[in-house]
Amino acid sequence: MHLNRFWLLVCAVLFTGGVLVNAPAFAATKDKQSKTTKVAIKSVKKPKSVRVTVTRSTEPVVAARPSLASALGMRGQHDDLSLKSSVAMVVNQDTKEVYFEKNPSVSLPIASITKLMTAMVVLDSKLPLDESLVINADDVHIYRTSRLAGGTVLTREEALLLALMSSENRAAYTLGRNYPGGIPAFVDAMNRKAKELGMDHSHFADPTGLLSENVASAEDLTRMLSAAYQYKMIREFSTWPDLTMVIAKRPQKFLNTNRLVRAGDMNIGLQKTGFINAAGKCLVMQARVNNTPLLLVFLDSVGTQSRFADAVRVRDWYERMPSGAQPIRRLM
Repeated sequence: MHLNRFWLLVCAVLFTGGVLVNAPAFAATKDKQSKTTKVAIKSVKKPKSVRVTVTRSTEPVVAARPSLASALGMRGQHDDLSLKSSVAMVVNQDTKEVYFEKNPSVSLPIASITKLMTAMVVLDSKLPLDESLVINADDVHIYRTSRLAGGTVLTREEALLLALMSSENRAAYTLGRNYPGGIPAFVDAMNRKAKELGMDHSHFADPTGLLSENVASAEDLTRMLSAAYQYKMIREFSTWPDLTMVIAKRPQKFLNTNRLVRAGDMNIGLQKTGFINAAGKCLVMQARVNNTPLLLVFLDSVGTQSRFADAVRVRDWYERMPSGAQPIRRLM
């Protein structure tokens, strides 16, 4: 009896000691798992709030290249309307009278404003708008960020709508690629069209505007705006606020890149935005102010929203303009 009690006591002591020895390791493991879970949850909710190190990077900071207008010393120049755009122009569409201008003759990169010329060349070609086009590897390569994945099928009309409304670069490129003769022939047609319109200080190098070799002066852009306005489809598609399309069996919502169109702040008949580093923020519009059709050009604007603010500033200024005010000059 005493022997059995002795062994029971020994076993109890050994069991208790084992638990005590292993308890810290178990607790540490459990605590580690708990901390890992908390970090993961926090990282998902607020990834920017988690700092994993205070060591500063030794990598050099690569600044964005300045725009051409900035390199030429045009950025920040004062004008009577205190616009943030390095280039601006306000022209009466009917009379060609110029009421405001700022660096109107300098040829600068125009970014996706190029797509207005792309649209005119596509429509002039009379190619079937209901023909199906496929986004292929070339289209994907031209621009890495797009919801039009490789293999996407859309009609020529749908590609035109996306290019004008939401400035879809892959859509614009596939329009040029599917032109008879491909991209080289399409670019030739763009430059022929520019010459026909009297755009003597312009050059086009691709259908998207991603290349900085797409250049034009503000005067030339008013000519292109006036010509593009004659195409009903360009007027409608460029001022479409938004669109939902089924891409790869999933609905995708595309928005107009012009917030003034989405907000309905102005009576806009045609518009196009643009941006690449060499061009800065750009905007061209046909808008009716005081029942007058105006052609508005803003190039190399500073800041994300400043080109739209410049347009509103011009609208307010023109609305206050006294009747009988004399224009600066008339475009030839």
